[in-house]
This record gives sequence, structure tokens and C-alpha cells, in this order.
Amino acid sequence: MTPPRLTFFCELEVDPLEELINEETIQDIKDLNGSVALGIMDFNPRRAGVVRRLNQAGIPAIGWLLLPKEQGYWFNLKNYTLVHDNYSAFKDWTEANGLLWAGIGLDIEPDILELEQLFESKRQLLQNMIRRLFSRTQLKDAKMHYQDLVAQIKADGYLVESYQFPIIADERKARSTFIQRTSGVVDIAVDKEVWMIYTSFIRPYGAGVLGSYAPEAQAIGIGSTGGGVDIGLVDMRPLDWDELSRDLRLAWYWCEDLYIFSLEGCIRQRFMGHLKEFQWDYPILLPEDQIRRVNGWRGTIRSGLWLFAHPLVPLLTVFGVYALYKGVQRIMKE
Repeated sequence: MTPPRLTFFCELEVDPLEELINEETIQDIKDLNGSVALGIMDFNPRRAGVVRRLNQAGIPAIGWLLLPKEQGYWFNLKNYTLVHDNYSAFKDWTEANGLLWAGIGLDIEPDILELEQLFESKRQLLQNMIRRLFSRTQLKDAKMHYQDLVAQIKADGYLVESYQFPIIADERKARSTFIQRTSGVVDIAVDKEVWMIYTSFIRPYGAGVLGSYAPEAQAIGIGSTGGGVDIGLVDMRPLDWDELSRDLRLAWYWCEDLYIFSLEGCIRQRFMGHLKEFQWDYPILLPEDQIRRVNGWRGTIRSGLWLFAHPLVPLLTVFGVYALYKGVQRIMKE
């Protein structure tokens, strides 16, 4: 059997990035026929030098666009007016340094500053969510901006991929926008959508969540092996090798396009050698009980989202039942 396509997320400041992408790391990635989705946290010439190293080694590099932390870091409903300028600066930096990209990645997640408010001002965060919930025009404008950005990137000759939480699939099925308007994420159409199913953040239900969403996924992001930003909201303990190997086999059972978060975590835990010797077709036992449980949760979530999207339906149903009841009462009195 042909192993899956592996892409490694890498999200580092310049100093540790230069240290990480050395000859040994480049050879490891080449041996795995892997790609790198590199977080573009700044337009530093030294970061460009790292990209050139990947280009010269023939390793496909994806430009994973990020904003400054004070602007929300990830792309979302709050900072959509800034993303065109960010891409323009990225394109200028790319041309000035002669960089080659296999694609451009858009990371769709809530505003990092709002997530940090969970520890500082829950009331302010709730007010922001309620304000967005009743502002449908903001979501409409944001989607238009993001689709314009996608069209511009594609016109420049790049494939566009997005990194989304898988619950977006349930919102689509419910034909709702509740999650988008409250959390700030935006559902956009791209060439490839990578669902971030990081089981390390959802222990002990991770395998069930992965097994539930994976059959519907175009590409799957698994992790975390360590690294990334830590805002203290979830259990940040990285996957150990047994957990990572379980997730790799589970994800590959349904999908051939796998992303691992992160490259730096894999190197820190000495996973690259294990990956090169990995037995992909090793028998696995699907977590069927967990999958059924998660599928049940998803059904409940979709029902709730549908009701939020169609609030008149339950109200009219209750009114109709009440009217029928009163009518029957009148008939019986006659």
C-alpha cells in the first residue's frame, strides 16, 4: 500500500526555526516525501532563508499565513479587513526573496485575544459573542472579503488550503451560522480543507472524535506533538508515540492526506526515525463505541444548531399544539 501524503506544520519564531531546519531535518522530511506548512509569523529575511533551504532541497513549502498577535493571529470574523494587506505584504516578501510555494494556507480560528479574555474578562467575551450573533451583515461581509482573497491567491497561481475545526461540517449540515457568528470563524470555499482533529486536546474522547469526522474529511490534521501557542484553555500535554501512531493509522484508514502538528514537536520527541520505519498497514481496532457516542453528540449539536437557525419552527409548533388542544377542549364541552 502507498503511504499517505505527510505535511508537517511548523510554527516557530526565527531563531528556533533556523536551528530546527538543519541538514538532518531536511533529510528526514525528504526521506518521508513530506511537505512543510510553514507559519509566516513575520517577513524576516532570515525566515526567507529557511524557505530557500526547503526550496533547494525540493521540499514542497506551504505559506501558512498568520497575523501579528495584536491583530488576532489567526484569520477570523474580527480581523477580515486586514487579511488582504497581509497577503500583499507576503507576496512582496516572496517576490523580493525569490521564494517558491506549493500552496497558501489560511488558518481559520477565533481571535487569540478573545480567547485570552476567558481568564481576564468573561463578561466582555460574552458581550462580543452576543453582538456578533445578532450581526449577520458582519459575517456576510467577512465571507465576501475572504472569498475575494481566495480568488486573488488563486489568480496568482497558488492552490489555497484552509485549516478549520471539524465542527464546521455539522454547522453546514444544519444550515446554520451560529458557530461562526459566536466564535468568529468563517466558512470559506478553498481548494483543500484540512480539519484540525487534535486528539491531545480532547482526551479521553480523541479517538472517537477522529473516527467520527475522518470519513468526511478531505484532509486531516492530527496532533499535537508539541509546540504552537499556549493560551491555557486545553490540556497541552503532547501526544506520545503510541497516541500518535494510533491517530496516524486511524486517519489513514479514511484519508490519504495527513498533516501533523508539529514538525518541531516530532523532532523534540524523536519521532522522525519512527515515522520513517512506520508500518502503516498494521492492523487496527476501530474505536466503534467511542465513534457511536461522538456521532450521537454530533446529532444533538446539529439539532441544536438547526433550531437556532429556524427559531420560528418550534414556536409555531408549540402554538399549533396549543391551538389543537384548545380546539379539542371546545369540541368535548359541546
